[in-house]
Amino acid sequence: MPECQNCGAFVTDAYARVFTPRGVDDPRVCPECEDKIRDGSQIRAARSPRNT
Repeated sequence: MPECQNCGAFVTDAYARVFTPRGVDDPRVCPECEDKIRDGSQIRAARSPRNT
């Protein structure tokens, strides 16, 4: 099962397939990450607390 490279949380195969480039199994950031977010093709620090 894929694992987030930032926080170590498990993600679904479908999430990894959509949000990672070909040849990469584990996403760099996931919805569980509170300190980083995806910004287009880049990863950046969250500017405000994430509401979940």
